[in-house]
Amino acid sequence: MSPDRLHDPDSLHDKVAIVTGASRGIGLAAAAALHRRGARVVLTSRSEEAAMEAAATLGEGAIGWAAHATDQDAACSCVEFAIHRYGRLDVLVNNAGTNPAYGPIIDQDHARFAKTMDVNLWAPIVWTSMAVKAWMGEHGGAVINTASVGGFTVVENLGVYHVSKAALIHLTRHLALELGPKVRVNAIAPGVVRTRLAEALWREHEERLAASTPLRRIGEPEDIGEVVAFLASDAARWMTGETMVVDGGQLLI
Repeated sequence: MSPDRLHDPDSLHDKVAIVTGASRGIGLAAAAALHRRGARVVLTSRSEEAAMEAAATLGEGAIGWAAHATDQDAACSCVEFAIHRYGRLDVLVNNAGTNPAYGPIIDQDHARFAKTMDVNLWAPIVWTSMAVKAWMGEHGGAVINTASVGGFTVVENLGVYHVSKAALIHLTRHLALELGPKVRVNAIAPGVVRTRLAEALWREHEERLAASTPLRRIGEPEDIGEVVAFLASDAARWMTGETMVVDGGQLLI
């Protein structure tokens, strides 16, 4: 690697990152963007096979790890593994998310509500706690949470999911206050992106949705991954507590 690249604020050379929910979609795109900038990346998934397969697509310096986002023991093991394997942990991307609670809020049962909140809100707390206590609290680091434009909007049938993401946006601000100056905590808020989680929002409506978006297309996972890499890098060194909307202008409509 050239000396100029080593001093590039966008470079993540010699940095180590964990990305949760990274077997596909935004998580995999984020892991790929970090890896392209020189980071060594641990990709997590509920399935060890899926995690290893995703890591294999990135090549050397990437490895998969089986960990359900809400499993505190698995989170601890993953953080310990990353530090033991690579000697440090600089970046945590809390990307794992779910939305089993589709429909009116008053029709949801507690199980769907609890699962949504556990994965979308509690898991980022667990992983951030582990990362900070094991390494970042002493040595510094960057945490990036995957929120959603849903955290700013009101849409029928997505109430529980949107509430969880609104809470994650506010959690990001609290963590930024509590963990500075050593640890920066920011979030991204994607619009409708071509992922399996958001498939119901675009599969049958992509042309209409694109036509109503100022940039005239729905998002691709790579659009989000690049912003994650920016927030993880020294180029964002004076940013914390922020939520960056990446939506092609969808919130403008």
